[in-house]
Amino acid sequence: MIAENLRHIKNSIPKNVTLVAVSKTKPNAAILDAYTAGQRIFGENKIQEMAAKYDELPKDIQWHMIGHLQRNKVKYMAHFVDLIHGVDSFKTLKEINKQAIKHQRVINCLLQARIAKEETKFGLSFTDINQLISSEELSELKNIKIIGLMGMATFTEDQKQLKEEFSSLKVLFDTLKGTMSLDTLSMGMSGDYLLAIENGSTMVRVGSAIFGARNYIV
Repeated sequence: MIAENLRHIKNSIPKNVTLVAVSKTKPNAAILDAYTAGQRIFGENKIQEMAAKYDELPKDIQWHMIGHLQRNKVKYMAHFVDLIHGVDSFKTLKEINKQAIKHQRVINCLLQARIAKEETKFGLSFTDINQLISSEELSELKNIKIIGLMGMATFTEDQKQLKEEFSSLKVLFDTLKGTMSLDTLSMGMSGDYLLAIENGSTMVRVGSAIFGARNYIV
């Protein structure tokens, strides 16, 4: 079933859009099913769970941290994480940079923009992002690389609202591309990834549409 779901999703998205298989809470057996079907990029929302999976699974997997980031846990993933999606403060960037230096790495990051109308969503305002991007302090962090933006839309079936939220982030992304090298716009999940792609997403985070809504049973 997982392999079939993956094929369906990959056939539904353009070649230039990166698929992140969201494997949070899923056991290694489920991830290996997706791996065998050709998937190499997986997203987790808890650092220590991701670190355990990194230790146990094939080393050509690219691990993305997609959850809200606790600064005191960055050290557990700094030696292997491929991309951090949800960076929403300069303090967090400083900690990522500090841990990256220890491992002689440059860690790729996405700034998380707040596009949803819901109060519970994390993220920087567009004004905060513009200020951060242009700050001298950011330019001093040599062991991180901001390669794009990430946004989580409101949990709603209102297509008009979703389109407005996605398109607003695409406008900001295009504006910033004029001043710095950005290539990744991560927006869209299982329920709205096709709409996100229509509105400019280059990376989608899909979990339940691949692995199923319930925990995978071995």
